[in-house]
Amino acid sequence: MKLILREDVENLGKSGEVVEVAGGYGRNYLLPRGLAVKASMKNMKELEHQKRLIQGRMDKQKKEAEELAGSLDAVSCTIARKAGEEEKLFGSVTSRDIEEALKEEGISIDRKRILLEEPIKKLGMHAVPVKLHADVTGTIKVWVVKE
Repeated sequence: MKLILREDVENLGKSGEVVEVAGGYGRNYLLPRGLAVKASMKNMKELEHQKRLIQGRMDKQKKEAEELAGSLDAVSCTIARKAGEEEKLFGSVTSRDIEEALKEEGISIDRKRILLEEPIKKLGMHAVPVKLHADVTGTIKVWVVKE
C-alpha cells in the first residue's frame, strides 16, 4: 500500500515522503490517526503544491534569520556580577541572564536559542552563539564585568 506521510513517523519516514507499507499497518494505524493519506494522483499534486509553499516560507525565514544574524554581530550586552580573586565569579552567567540583558537592550531572543555549552564563570568578553534558524547562527558579545 502506497501512502504519503503527513507527519514524521519513527522508523518509517519524514513528512511528505511516499512510502510503501503493509495494508494492515496503513489501514489500521497510519490512516485513522491522520499520519498519512493514500498516494493518489490528486494527493500527489497537492503534496507538490504544499512542498513549494513550505519551501517558499522556509526561504523567507532563512533570509530574515540571516539579516538578524548580521545585526546581532554588532550587539553586545554587559552583565555585572560579584567576582573574587583571579576574575572568577561567585555563581555564573546563564542563558537566562543573557536573555534578560538583551531584553533591556530592546532585543527579544528566546533563551533556548542561546547556545551556551556551559555557564560563564569568568570575567571578560565572551562570544556567545545564537541559533536563529536551522542553517543560520549569529554571535553576541557578552561582557561580564565586576560589580
